[in-house]
Amino acid sequence: MGRITEKLASLGLELPPAPKPVAAYIPAVLYGNLLFISGQLPLKDGKLLHTGKVGQEVSIEEAYAAARQCTLNALSVAQDVLGDLDRITQIVKVGGFVQSADGFSDQPKVINGASELLGEIFGEQGRHARAAVGVNELPLNAAVEVEFVIGVAD
Repeated sequence: MGRITEKLASLGLELPPAPKPVAAYIPAVLYGNLLFISGQLPLKDGKLLHTGKVGQEVSIEEAYAAARQCTLNALSVAQDVLGDLDRITQIVKVGGFVQSADGFSDQPKVINGASELLGEIFGEQGRHARAAVGVNELPLNAAVEVEFVIGVAD
């Protein structure tokens, strides 16, 4: 068992099967030493954890949990592409999109669900640049979508 797999287990986390794309794209592209992971929705067991607008139908806490699920899904994609999560050398960038109700401006608190989980799993290598953006709508009415750029070793 690799270091990252052991860390996930120590946190009581298990990677789900990598979700299948919901449109015409591939889950990830490995380009040199960067792995670009397509936007991940908070799918768990084939269903969205939360749908609707954050600040209206979805609470900050629910959206935070959704961002964590997006991160676990992204790590599943990374596992499929890399074969070993221990190849990850740095989480470079996280892009978070929050389906937001009018007047909702706590997108950073929502995307902290992804950022804090990455910190728990990867420590210093989990620190990253980030955007947390409010949007009007997301695919399948998901509350949150998160994309990732990850540095990897050969």
